[in-house]
Amino acid sequence: MVSILNQTEELHESSNVLGHIRCGSYFLFSGETTLSDGFRATLYFLGLAYCFIGLSAITARFFLSMENVVKHSRKVVEIDPVTNSEIITYKKVWNFTIADISLLAFGTSFPQISLATIDAIRNVGELYAGGLGPGTLVGSAAFDLFPIHAVCVLMPKAGELKKIADLGVWLVELIWSFWAYIWLYIILEVWSPKVITLWEALLTVLQYGLLLLHAYAQDKRWPYLSLPMPRGDRPDEWVPAEIDPSKEDNDVYDGYDDIARTELGNRNIVDIFSIHSANDSGVNYHAVSDVPPESSRTKANAENSNVFSIWKQQFMDALVLETAEARKVDSVLLRIAKLFWQLILAPWRLLFAFVPPCHIAHGWVAFTCSLMFISGVAYIVTRFTDLISCVTGINPYVIAFTALAAGTSWPDLVASKIAAERQLTADSAIANITCSNSVNIYVGIGVPWLIDTVYNYVAYKEPLYIQNATGLSFSLLMFFATSVGCIAVLVLRRLVLGAELGGPRVWAWLTSVYFMLLWLVFVTLSSLKVSGLI
Repeated sequence: MVSILNQTEELHESSNVLGHIRCGSYFLFSGETTLSDGFRATLYFLGLAYCFIGLSAITARFFLSMENVVKHSRKVVEIDPVTNSEIITYKKVWNFTIADISLLAFGTSFPQISLATIDAIRNVGELYAGGLGPGTLVGSAAFDLFPIHAVCVLMPKAGELKKIADLGVWLVELIWSFWAYIWLYIILEVWSPKVITLWEALLTVLQYGLLLLHAYAQDKRWPYLSLPMPRGDRPDEWVPAEIDPSKEDNDVYDGYDDIARTELGNRNIVDIFSIHSANDSGVNYHAVSDVPPESSRTKANAENSNVFSIWKQQFMDALVLETAEARKVDSVLLRIAKLFWQLILAPWRLLFAFVPPCHIAHGWVAFTCSLMFISGVAYIVTRFTDLISCVTGINPYVIAFTALAAGTSWPDLVASKIAAERQLTADSAIANITCSNSVNIYVGIGVPWLIDTVYNYVAYKEPLYIQNATGLSFSLLMFFATSVGCIAVLVLRRLVLGAELGGPRVWAWLTSVYFMLLWLVFVTLSSLKVSGLI
């Protein structure tokens, strides 16, 4: 069996070498193979970058749908024991801690999860698991932890401090995040080296459920299952006043702010991140009233009766360039650049206009359709990645650690950036990072490996072998080492400055640069290892 595996690995390497000499694959037309390798590589890199722009464009639609899902309330009728009369209240369907880990973290990590799942399906029946998915997910974890922290620490205004108020929930999420990568190293190098069994893949997926249970227990302060840590003081107004998206974050919201206003009207920001009350009595949501006023019901009915009108407006907005907004820019060059950017976004805006209005079925239809579009873009990303590796001879792992990890992690960056700007504490921004890293392993790697191991077990009675497992294990060690350095600085900032984000501008910039250096160390050493240069 060892000799067969060695021959298979040599066959993989030789195919890569031949692919570097002459790549016969193409994206659309067979005529692409007649072009020079350099020109083809440039075209495929541009196509890959355009896919990442598409992922950025769908992010706003995804957030709007998720806001509607999370703010859904259910009617609760209780009998007053004194007056024997009915008391009607409206309770939130979603616990916001669970929404963090399931809706938010899963949704923002869905590009990586889709890519890994597509890679696994393409390799069903093979002895070796595809390396594109695991490489992207580990690289994405590093991007989440280092560059996103580097951005978030700069988001508060100069001198403003934002700290984690609920250290208990964050510590639970952090512990599970670290354990995810320790667990991955154990099953790669300790229990069954370079082999994934059916039980290992199944246990990986099941740990996602344990994470949800433990986080919920910590949020509710269940005895024996939660850390005995009280919540910090919370301000009375947890969610700041609404920020007009047309005045900032134009790259993210471009083309969708009008749709948001059409669908939802002049609404308050719904906090889609962890929101906790100042006491331990339970969760208190300040963004949405517990009892919807009658006017809201009337407005909802009117909106439901005009679904097709709103949907039609989405297409009209997608086809119209915002020339009026461009004219407000004084500089001619900036005005031209803004119009050019709108032209680049126009095809994506038109495509994503097919996503139904976000208020239908409490946002679930738009939420599901957004994930489907993300999966479609992820499939195109895998095609471009294969072609880039084929034409240039670059190891797919290197592309996964760098370009794919950064591009597919864009929704994570947007979510944490918005949270760091608009929330009054650092819980939301940092919780999204740690939760996303856990989801990357338990779901993003666990589910694809479960698919392949089940097939191999049923068809061949064989486990799943990991190609370049040594390089992946090395990357896990590097990630663990550098992440310790990241968390140590966050703890140091808490002890010295009293907060994880913000503070004096000099210290914020120094922290940001330090996080970026950690990311460069991880990417450089991991890429050299998987390429066999160290």
